[in-house]
Amino acid sequence: MDLEHFLKDLRQGKAVKANSDLHKWMHILANDAMRKTAELNNSYHDPQEIRNLFSQIIGKPVDDSFSMFPPFYTDCGKNIYVGKNVFINCCCHFQDQGGIYISDDVLIGSHVVLATINHDLSPLNRGNNLPAPIHIGKKVWIGSHATLLPGVTIGNHAIIAAGAVVTKNVPANTVVGGVPAKIIKFLEEGKK
Repeated sequence: MDLEHFLKDLRQGKAVKANSDLHKWMHILANDAMRKTAELNNSYHDPQEIRNLFSQIIGKPVDDSFSMFPPFYTDCGKNIYVGKNVFINCCCHFQDQGGIYISDDVLIGSHVVLATINHDLSPLNRGNNLPAPIHIGKKVWIGSHATLLPGVTIGNHAIIAAGAVVTKNVPANTVVGGVPAKIIKFLEEGKK
């Protein structure tokens, strides 16, 4: 199996058994991501250098409108997809094995965690990895210290309050907050 097929299997939610050859491949990708993020995080870079280094981390080019304040952390990198005019603030961690899709005009606050991997609930299979993608719609704002869990979709124009833990899909044009996150209010565009 080549890298693209492996990444596609992860995006489709295919489990990776602990200590399997595929699990070992996940560790190879993690080591590559750690090496590249160390280069990004451990010295000053101008905005173009940041875009170039981030493009290396994710394995594909990002638009010139992309911006980021390092440090940034990932334990895969290759399953991150970024639209135009995206801003990622400092100290974010993207656990992207299951796939992270960020649409245009998204703002991501500092210390945000996007986690696309879970573990099996059975103690006998706890080491198995269960991936599920995260989809972030257009013009979404994710507040600092928020956490998005595997498999969630954030609707267009939604706002995730600081510190929220998002465990299920968020409708478009809403503000959610809390642990677990619940709808706090509807935005003008989403009034019923």
